[in-house]
Amino acid sequence: MNLHEYQAKELLRKFDLPLLNGKTYIGNLKTIEKDLNDLSGPPWVVKSQIHAGGRGAGHFKKSFNDKGGVQVIQDKALVPVIAKSMLGNILITKQT
Repeated sequence: MNLHEYQAKELLRKFDLPLLNGKTYIGNLKTIEKDLNDLSGPPWVVKSQIHAGGRGAGHFKKSFNDKGGVQVIQDKALVPVIAKSMLGNILITKQT
């Protein structure tokens, strides 16, 4: 069975296991700026979801910075910018 991280968290929440708060966006970032007000930070972490390891060490096909698929962000204004750059972009890792 292959689960994305966000899917595993949904499953764990059904059993009332403690998890960090976060938001998942699939194909639509309309509410990201409003949702940021509900999340504590800095830092904020934006993660690409793929069925492969090495997300953090990977790179995007359409490169927008030198970071991989897991980005720790200190500036709140950059969170939507980074998320929009990741969405729909192909993440290349050693396992893909």
